[in-house]
Amino acid sequence: MIEIDIPGYRHLQLDNLVLDYNGTLAHDGMIIPGVAPALKQLSGNLNIYVITADTFGKAKTHLQSIPCKLVILSQDNQDIAKKDFILKLGSARTVSIGNGRNDRLMLKESGLGIAVIQDEGAFSGTLSSADVICTSIVSALALLSHPKRLIATLRA
Repeated sequence: MIEIDIPGYRHLQLDNLVLDYNGTLAHDGMIIPGVAPALKQLSGNLNIYVITADTFGKAKTHLQSIPCKLVILSQDNQDIAKKDFILKLGSARTVSIGNGRNDRLMLKESGLGIAVIQDEGAFSGTLSSADVICTSIVSALALLSHPKRLIATLRA
């Protein structure tokens, strides 16, 4: 668990990390450099789930060395499926990270929602559903291992 008290915002008790794959952890199906070690470090404190339609069919292979659970979604209603997944986990105790239109409901319902803008871009509605916006997945993950950065961004 990661516990963070953010003055004037909220007290977070996070057990789960749910991440989109393509556009968030990966670019054109390939894991972005720096992601694997960051996730390995966070896995000591969080249950990590990667939730994806696996557009490029490479997620399972590229995530083999990372301590996470892979959830493959059908192509239909991914936004609702992602939201329902974090609700089942316990949304208040979940941090989610994504960039696409199908991530917006998941980010909005999470205890902490982080949007990333990388090579694939990000949907404007997803940005407005997030608590924090980062320009790289490595920076987004670092907020969880260095919570004073997160506190500096969200405090009143």
